[in-house]
Amino acid sequence: MENVYFDNAATTKLDDEVLQAMLPYLKESYGNASSIYKLGRENRKAVETAREQISTVLNCNPNEIYFTAGGSESDNTIIKGTAHGYKSKGNHIITSKIEHPAVLETCKQLEKEGFEVSYIGVSEDGIVKLDELENAIKDSTILITIMFANNEIGTIQPIKEIGEIAKKHNIFFHTDAVQAVGTVRIDVKELNIDALSMSGHKFYGPKGIGALYVRNGINFDRLVAGGHQERGKRAGTENVPAIVGMGKAIELAYANLDEHNKKIKELRDYYVKQISEKIPYIKINGDMEKRLPGNSNISFRYIEGEGLLLNLDLKGIAASSGSACTSGSLDPSHVLLAIGLPHEIAHGSLRISIGKYNTKEEVDYLVENLVEIVNRLREMSPLWEEFIEEEKK
Repeated sequence: MENVYFDNAATTKLDDEVLQAMLPYLKESYGNASSIYKLGRENRKAVETAREQISTVLNCNPNEIYFTAGGSESDNTIIKGTAHGYKSKGNHIITSKIEHPAVLETCKQLEKEGFEVSYIGVSEDGIVKLDELENAIKDSTILITIMFANNEIGTIQPIKEIGEIAKKHNIFFHTDAVQAVGTVRIDVKELNIDALSMSGHKFYGPKGIGALYVRNGINFDRLVAGGHQERGKRAGTENVPAIVGMGKAIELAYANLDEHNKKIKELRDYYVKQISEKIPYIKINGDMEKRLPGNSNISFRYIEGEGLLLNLDLKGIAASSGSACTSGSLDPSHVLLAIGLPHEIAHGSLRISIGKYNTKEEVDYLVENLVEIVNRLREMSPLWEEFIEEEKK
């Protein structure tokens, strides 16, 4: 097999229906959505239709949706925007140790500006500790930002409970839902969510487009200055084709959500069962119930995750490592360390994220090659030799 793709948490294949919806706005209807003539009005209407498609899914008002360039910009906009917008009320922010770098790095920047940030721990299953979160609240706390679902281990956080805690203490609550939107049903009112970040390419839409939900009445400073697009909160000419694509993608995702989730979860569970039976000395990371349907993160002892990735790639299989070494760092994943994994085990982790286009035949191909690769890498590992010698004693 060639080009067997199991990295859907990183990005997804563009849906053909999404592409068809985008094409007219890439060619014939190319007007600027801020222009008042017909070609511009057509594009403005398309933008507002997409805004309605997203707001319908989240159960919010269309004017609470702001388009951005992606999840990272959405996170930066709302975290920095509320921190600066409410600085007169306090300077304390609460987040978790397993957030995406778009949140963690933003918080680190704010710390340099004088803001105080509390980083809440998680259980060994990757679930945020609610008691620790509530105990961290101070009179100066202005923002709680906790991700909806983790991008590495797939754990779904107790968002409703966190929203209730925030509401009880009159604190603004933001969730990075980049991994959850398109997979989990989300009602922002029911869950007491004040702001939510999302990204189109995580649910078979185009790259380079995201959205930010912010409840009406919340004040936040804009990140991108310039024109008056997005009600003065995000300057720049609207990327109409991508916005149209994101609207269509989210509509399709929720029209077929249960069907796709059932198939994806069955493939994920089949994969985990096969690996558990055929490869010894592994550890499944993260809660298996409170988890995204397509996510699995498994640590293979006595090998490096980077070696797994490179060998899988030679077989035409795309996956992701739980180690950050593939991005130039020698440090293992901060998420795996946060759930208590020692460095040597965290380094040997593999994330497989299954999507709607994957098949059982592809999973079988993955398992077959993974068994062979793990056995071969272990035979080459000094750590494996030491382990075998210890077992013989």
